[in-house]
Order: sequence, then structure tokens, then C-alpha cells
Amino acid sequence: MKLLILSQYFNPENFIINDIVRTLLAQGHEVVVATGKPNYPDGRVYPGYRAWGCQHERYLGTVDVLRVPLWPRGKGDAKNMLLNYLSFAGAGLLFFPWLLRGREFDAILVYAPSPITQAIPAILLKWLKKARLSVWVQDLWPESLAATGFVKNRYLLRMTGWLVRGIYACSDQLLVQSHAFIESVATYAARRKIVYYPNSVDVQSPQESKPIPGELVSVLEKHFCVVFTGNLGTAQALDTLVQAARQLRDNDDIRLVLVGSGSRLDWLREQKQIHQLSNLVLPGRFPVESMSEIFTRSSALLVSLNDEDIFAQTIPSKIQAYLAAGKPIIACLNGEGARVVQEAGAGLSCPAEQVPALVTAIRRMQSLSELERATMGRSGREYFEQNFEMTRQIRRLVELLQK
Repeated sequence: MKLLILSQYFNPENFIINDIVRTLLAQGHEVVVATGKPNYPDGRVYPGYRAWGCQHERYLGTVDVLRVPLWPRGKGDAKNMLLNYLSFAGAGLLFFPWLLRGREFDAILVYAPSPITQAIPAILLKWLKKARLSVWVQDLWPESLAATGFVKNRYLLRMTGWLVRGIYACSDQLLVQSHAFIESVATYAARRKIVYYPNSVDVQSPQESKPIPGELVSVLEKHFCVVFTGNLGTAQALDTLVQAARQLRDNDDIRLVLVGSGSRLDWLREQKQIHQLSNLVLPGRFPVESMSEIFTRSSALLVSLNDEDIFAQTIPSKIQAYLAAGKPIIACLNGEGARVVQEAGAGLSCPAEQVPALVTAIRRMQSLSELERATMGRSGREYFEQNFEMTRQIRRLVELLQK
């Protein structure tokens, strides 16, 4: 199959679409990626790239990656985020038809975490290439804009809803990463278009491991480390984690290790200093090649989200990564994400933004025996293999795209 994948985010940014492309390639499909300049999550364009101009590169030596200019997201404030979203959509409309001239595709897939506006260039390409368009919905719009506080004006939210309705109407198929998304997406689209298709991670492809700093290794080896990985932003209930760290200071062994970066990293550093939280470790962001070692050395893995209805419908993609790692999970969230962890028998869960419940879950996890925690990890890995294993998931994706 000749497939065009359009995504505002792509390697070296750490998103599961990288694994999707790698597995599609391994299964013999021809893939082209249309994307922007990497700047997530820190908001600065990565070294070796420039915000302006178009660029062409090869991923894995085979996949053509075509990049259009965009406005970097900066610190994640409303102005920069709006410019980031609109600049990619506008540049995509302007440049992708030219960059993709003469190419034919059987299908177009939009990988669509926020913003949904990245699907706009794909609609034009669908008509130009006469290809079937599928949008893989990772975030619910306009609900996520309201839940994160990015947009508060109800008229703007209503206008965004009209935009979403138009994008969905122009799409041939809507893939949703959670069963709970179906009802919300059906508010803006015909139900017959909607298909459940979950996230996954590639655990088969060999990757050269990159070592982590000795200081972090020492912390992970000497303490009971509950490790959070990923974006440190407005949706991750970081206030709850800080309050939990304050209440856990009486236990010299427990460490909360937040691996990653994002719009609230500076705030976390301030809180660590203000409250003298030696048990809150902020080592920064690491390449994906380092994550295997971090997972292996962790005592437990942590996922958290805000107490909002929209996030109760979401399964954060880190849950699949945690399950695949075979480590026990502490899930401080509501709804679908907590359900998966409980159903898998992979760890402990507690309600979103409930500090006492999170503290209790962390203390309980520490009190378990090594065997009990290892059993949770094995159960999680088995659940991953049964429900999210990448090779089978990609075969199903191809079937869906070819329908």
C-alpha cells in the first residue's frame, strides 16, 4: 500500500506515529510523511532544523519526510500555541501540494493529537490525490481546549465545534484511540465513520540504547522510585504530584521522578525549591532510546491526568508503553485509563487529583513484595500482548485504510 501520513509531529519528536511508520515499513508498505519542524515539547525548534523554509529528509533511510515551516509553540502560552496550530495548517495548504506533486497514494492517514487543525491540509490532498482520508483522533476537540483552559470563550468553542464538524465531514473514516471517544466524536460526525483503533508501541524493533546519567542511575538504584515520563504540561495534574511529594517527605526511601519537559517544568522547579522537595527528582527529557533503561530501573511507573470528563475518556499513550515495559503502574486518573490498568491487573489506581489517595497508592505499592510487584508487571505485559501488540495492530490498520 502507498500511504501518506500527515502529522504535525514526527521523529525526532517522541510520538507513537514513529513506531507506526517503522512497522508499516517492516511490513512492506510504502510510506511518505508530511510534517512540520520538530519543536515539541520544549517549544524550540530542534538543532539541525529551522522554523522557516521547507526541508526534506529520510527516516530509516527509506521514508521520505517532507517538512513545512511553522511557528514554534514556545512556552505554551495561548498566543504561541494559536500561531503554532495555524501556521502548520496554513503552510501545509500552501506547500504540501507542491512537495507531493507527481506522487500517488492509496490512502491518507492523519495522526491527530492536538491540534485537529492539522487535518485541514489533508482534506485538500484527499481531493488532489483522489485518496481515501482517515483521521486518527487522539484528542477530543473542542473539549480539550476547554479542559486545559486554552480557550474559555464559549463562542470560540462553538466556532471550533463547527470547524471540527467540517473536518470530520470531509473525512472518510475516523479512528478513535478509546472506546469512550465514540460518543463524543459522534456528536460531530456520522457514527458509521467511527472505528475504535487503540494506540500501541513497538517493542520488537531493536534500538541502540543510550545510557542515562550516572546521577539518575544512582537515584533509581538507591531509592523506591515512582517514575512519570512524558509531557509536563497543563493536563498532567502536576499540582497533585507536588502535593503528594510534600506528604511523602516522611519516607526517606520514596522518590517521585518526573522524566520529561514541557510548559510547566519551570513551575515544577520552583515548587521543588520553595518546598525543599528532595524527594521530587526532575532530570529533564531523554531520547526514546534511553527510556528502556529508565523503565527497567524504576520501581513503579506513574500516569496522571486532570479531573476532567474529557480526560476520563482518554487512554494516554504512555499506558501502553508502561504495560509493555512490564512494570507495575500507579494510575492517578479516571475513566478509560484507570479501567485498562485495573482490567490488566497491572497496578493500582486512584481518582484523578486526589492527593491522599495517590499518597496511599504509592505507600501501598512500596509495601508490596518484589514478587507481588513483578506479578503486576507480568500481567500488564500479557495484557499489552493480547490487546495492543504493534504487529497485529498495524495489520488491522492497513485493513481499515483499505476498506
